[in-house]
Amino acid sequence: MKIALITGITGQDGVYLAGFLLDRGYEVHGLVRRSSWPNLSRLRELLGEKAGEVRLHYGDVTDGMSLLKIIGEIKPCEIYNLAAQSFVQASFEMPCYTGNVNAMGVVNLLEAVKSVGREMKVYQASTSEMFGNNGCEVQDESSPMRPCSPYAAAKLYAYHMTRFYREAYGMFVCNGILFNHESPLRGEEFVTRKITKAVAEIVAGKEDTLFIGSLDSSRDWGHAADYVRGMWAMMQHDTPDDYVLATGSSVTVREFVERAFRYVGIVLQWKGSGENEVGKDATSGRVYVRVDKRFYRPAELNRLRGDASKARRVLGWEPTYDLDALVEEMVKTDLRRLGIC
Repeated sequence: MKIALITGITGQDGVYLAGFLLDRGYEVHGLVRRSSWPNLSRLRELLGEKAGEVRLHYGDVTDGMSLLKIIGEIKPCEIYNLAAQSFVQASFEMPCYTGNVNAMGVVNLLEAVKSVGREMKVYQASTSEMFGNNGCEVQDESSPMRPCSPYAAAKLYAYHMTRFYREAYGMFVCNGILFNHESPLRGEEFVTRKITKAVAEIVAGKEDTLFIGSLDSSRDWGHAADYVRGMWAMMQHDTPDDYVLATGSSVTVREFVERAFRYVGIVLQWKGSGENEVGKDATSGRVYVRVDKRFYRPAELNRLRGDASKARRVLGWEPTYDLDALVEEMVKTDLRRLGIC
């Protein structure tokens, strides 16, 4: 039986990956931070009774000794490092903490593996945010990287350190450069889930307006369930490497908002511009969306669109969800959580 350790197992990707690995007969271990109220709700929501099969260990990627102890005890075949301060907006407010977790936490993990057993395979969760506003229409593994946030800068350091440990010490370590991937388990602070939750609450009469930042930022959005398959595929290949995972299609936040409202029968029309822009029901004229400058980033990343040709060619990976299916699943789940459908 293969043994896997997932850091950040209580997050969206960690939960989907845990379910994926359990279905393939893995013994799955997860790293969780010590707290008075561990957030295990995602594990229980997606996995149900199977959540009890996941073996949890208290630790933190910022504490190298805890990593060394846990890895030495369970001796995993595969380690998936998904632990991170993952909210880009918060990284502007907490740059030191973000760097400590997203950059130095990765070095702590790589050092622990180097000390315990270099034959272990390691997946590092890199991000399309590293590309920043690089001037490229489409981004692949060879595209220049110009981070636009402390989050992306810390991830870029971790990306290069991962490559360094692979080249210097012969370790099997991979970078997955994943473009935006969402699901009903996405945190409520992320724009996609903020949108679908607001739509459901408007339908339920609990809220009347969605307040949002830049509508014209464009992203390549896929489904987390597809992307964890890609993570696993990287670890099954004979040689370690770095791969972009993306759908190859990019749409604006505005379009995502429109699709989410359209699912519940509301067609939006846009009036005004900039900070005064609003989205109105095309039939009733009721305002459902307002731009709020509080949600603007200090440095905005304008457009991301990925080219996953390498992953398709080498790993045989293909996304199975299109954007409409993703939006529908997210809105439907948020409605169900409110008891509407």
